[in-house]
Amino acid sequence: MTTLGILALTAIAVSFVCLHFGAQPIAYGEIIRVFVDAVSRKEIGGGTSDVVATILLHVRLPRMLLGFLVGCSLATVGVALQALLRNPLADPYVLGVSSGAALGAAVGVLLGAGTTFLAEAALPAYGFAGGLLALVVVYRMAASYEQLPIHSLLLTGVILNAIFSALIMFITSILEPNRSYGMMAWLMGTLTAPTYGGLAGLAVYLSIGLFLLFSQMRVLNILALGEDSARTLGIDTEMAKRFIFVLTALVTGAVVSVSGMIGFIGMVVPHAVRLVTGADHRLLLPASALVGGTFLMGADTIARTLISPAEIPVGIITALAGGPFFVYLLLWRKDRLA
Repeated sequence: MTTLGILALTAIAVSFVCLHFGAQPIAYGEIIRVFVDAVSRKEIGGGTSDVVATILLHVRLPRMLLGFLVGCSLATVGVALQALLRNPLADPYVLGVSSGAALGAAVGVLLGAGTTFLAEAALPAYGFAGGLLALVVVYRMAASYEQLPIHSLLLTGVILNAIFSALIMFITSILEPNRSYGMMAWLMGTLTAPTYGGLAGLAVYLSIGLFLLFSQMRVLNILALGEDSARTLGIDTEMAKRFIFVLTALVTGAVVSVSGMIGFIGMVVPHAVRLVTGADHRLLLPASALVGGTFLMGADTIARTLISPAEIPVGIITALAGGPFFVYLLLWRKDRLA
């Protein structure tokens, strides 16, 4: 069995376990029974009088699907950014792209996005604009060097995060109390209460960005060799980098506008997967996507069950897992970061 096959089966097994756990655990036999009934009666997304079916089909299943989509997308973006910048610390959260997308989404909320269906559908576009702004700054810095030094990369991320966070806090402070509280919870990273309509809207944005990113696997392999080598092989490096930067901003903006800032998945998952698959992006990219989605489904299950019935923002769980790994890379893998 191939690596991708094993990872896909692992994702299915983990999703089954995630559906089991919650404030009230549901037996695995009941889960199978509900899904068989739902498929035979075509009830998924519709109404049902069965309490267990309601919890599974309208609470846990859409939340689990959202977790997979978000984790899959963040890991894919992390792989692409690390290849483009040829820097193992590149990650949408560390570079400030996530906070830029969050600022864009916050501006959208301030302007009325989220109040109607059409306005809600436009929210990822605001996130895309904010994420793209952050990436332009990073790209300008990277263009000044053959390879962006670690200290410049970190400094850029710190500065962008500080500026964008200050602007987000300003927007939060002038919103009505209820909207302000909701925005604070969203900023910490949450997968709470998605609807199938919201999932479908997110899937439209992500399917475009991810499909085009996956079409660039060969280009990422060549860019990872260095720009001189890429030009020798006939790649228009500037055009390729701009195209992939725009795609990463599109995906990050769409994800952050729905789930808030969930950090470190884009850095931790590619490193872990690269140890198994190697650096070939034809395998690294889809494998990281599967592992990222599986990882976030598991992290969200921990977040909603650890102190049940209360809930921890999933961004805190991923930060607790990714923060120590970030320190490990900085302190003990200097040879690979230099």
